[in-house]
Amino acid sequence: MSTDHRADELLDLLGEERVRQILAATSRDPLSAKELSEECDVALSTIYRRVEDMVANDLLVEQTQIETDGSHHSVYEANVDHVDVDIEDGTIDIKMDVREDAAQRFSRIWGDIRDT
Repeated sequence: MSTDHRADELLDLLGEERVRQILAATSRDPLSAKELSEECDVALSTIYRRVEDMVANDLLVEQTQIETDGSHHSVYEANVDHVDVDIEDGTIDIKMDVREDAAQRFSRIWGDIRDT
């Protein structure tokens, strides 16, 4: 991720206290918007705005949680383990280490094997 616009957008997001609260909370367990609202002590509408931006920038993943009664709702989980910011030669470069589930890891490894 080396485009200036993308770096600016991520730095702006990570500079927001609510975004950092959401990342910290969802790094422990997947949480619904309602649970995030309670955990962060902010309005549900604020959570939805932040979550939307965070999903669009790969900071969170959205999953559907199905309850025993058949109902379902979205939960959000942190998708990033590590963020590096490199400043060199007049540029800012951001690298994010995103989490992989087992299927993604298998696909990546299988692709690496096939490419060799």
